[in-house]
Amino acid sequence: MALRTLSGKHADPRKGRGAGVNPEGRFEQAEREAFDDGWESAAQEEERALKTVVSDERAKSIIARNDSPDIPFKQSINPYQGCEHGCIYCYARPSHAYRNLSPGIDFETRIFAKVNAPELLRKELSKPGYRCELIALGANTDPYQPAERDRRITRGILEVCAEFNQPVGIVTKNALVERDIDILAPMAKKGLAEVFVSVTTLDHELARRMEPRCTAPVRRLQAVRALADAGIPAGVMVAPVVPFLNDHEIEALVAAAAAHGAQRCAYILMRLPYEVKTLFRDWLERHYPLKAAHVMSRVQALRGGKDNDPEFGSRMRGSGEFAKLLAQRFDVACKKAGLNQARRGEGIRRDTTQFRVPGVAEQGRLF
Repeated sequence: MALRTLSGKHADPRKGRGAGVNPEGRFEQAEREAFDDGWESAAQEEERALKTVVSDERAKSIIARNDSPDIPFKQSINPYQGCEHGCIYCYARPSHAYRNLSPGIDFETRIFAKVNAPELLRKELSKPGYRCELIALGANTDPYQPAERDRRITRGILEVCAEFNQPVGIVTKNALVERDIDILAPMAKKGLAEVFVSVTTLDHELARRMEPRCTAPVRRLQAVRALADAGIPAGVMVAPVVPFLNDHEIEALVAAAAAHGAQRCAYILMRLPYEVKTLFRDWLERHYPLKAAHVMSRVQALRGGKDNDPEFGSRMRGSGEFAKLLAQRFDVACKKAGLNQARRGEGIRRDTTQFRVPGVAEQGRLF
């Protein structure tokens, strides 16, 4: 795969960006490489390439559905495509290839905001044939990434969910979720809302390099506390676990989650589908060259000798002895911290009996 760099063969790591390269998407038939033709300086090109551009668009549909056996929800909403957080490991990066954009720098600088998402959701939920199930926000890209501060699309979605008594679950890396406590707390009182905050590491320097535009780890934990204090079931997602980078922090992360009021904690092993493995390898060589070989060796040991394992079940947890040891460590840490005491699924009651279409009598929904 060709790496379309910003300047020269390998651009230096860019402040505030995860990827340092812009590989062609797997559907591209042509390869492009920048060079100085005298019309635009390299510095001007880099400045233009690194600027975030958020484009408003009107989506045709809003609820995505899946039948994956290892995902605990069937419905999800992604208010945005692309994510400015710039997490180098993000498994959603390859989705930008469908727009003829790069999963590299383009993914974190070319953001598409689905401005009509609340409107579409209202129509979907009002259909007589709609069957109420949990809707997940943050399944692909973060619903509270920087663009949400102005666009407020996620907040609009939550307002609709609250109006319909539609159960919702959120995963985010941004403390901006605190803004919507006024909506989430009343929903949580009915058993209709739960929030997982993803905390990958407690090491500020590692976080700055690996997920450059996310809220700082300490601030994310403070958000967990704020949610818990408001009566909202809050959990911490240790995701992803990366060998030799943050796997040694599992016990500390679980303990920190419990100390900040989390009820539940879960983890996901790093996934490297499609172009992500090329981006991650390049990132490793730039930031941690002395660890790169060790990291990828252990990744492959967890993935059956490959960079990635797409099989259901094992794709989330890995396989082999190292994967078993990791799972045991995590379970022991959670038991010690008093987390995950409720049975699976009890964190959010998912009470679909409360669902209603405003202004429509229950008998009316039968016709």
